[in-house]
Amino acid sequence: MTHHISAMLESHPRGAGTGGKDTLAACIAACLECAQACTACADACLGEKMVADLAACIRIDLDCADICAATGNILTRQTATNTDITRAVLEACRAACAACAEECEQHSGMHEHCRICAEACRRCEDACAALLTAMG
Repeated sequence: MTHHISAMLESHPRGAGTGGKDTLAACIAACLECAQACTACADACLGEKMVADLAACIRIDLDCADICAATGNILTRQTATNTDITRAVLEACRAACAACAEECEQHSGMHEHCRICAEACRRCEDACAALLTAMG
């Protein structure tokens, strides 16, 4: 996935201006992957026998998925980027991923989908932090 993201960023007439192409591409990929993992985890939680015990996990999975998807989309758009908005969404995404990972880690011993989701969230959290650092 990162290959196509990088290729699209390189083909943009204004280039990748937000934090360097490689870091930006990695963050976009992590956000989109995390959105998918969180959506899949919420759906898997709904399929569990004790679904009521996973209500908080489902909710935070879905919140995190929405925030990650929005962040990936905002980072993809390179024309007339607003740095303040970019920083704000990256911070929000980091916070959502940290909270979701923490919740999923509580269930990871019992549910493999929660373990996988927590890993994707930690990776996205790290990618957002790296892009914020690269942005200065």
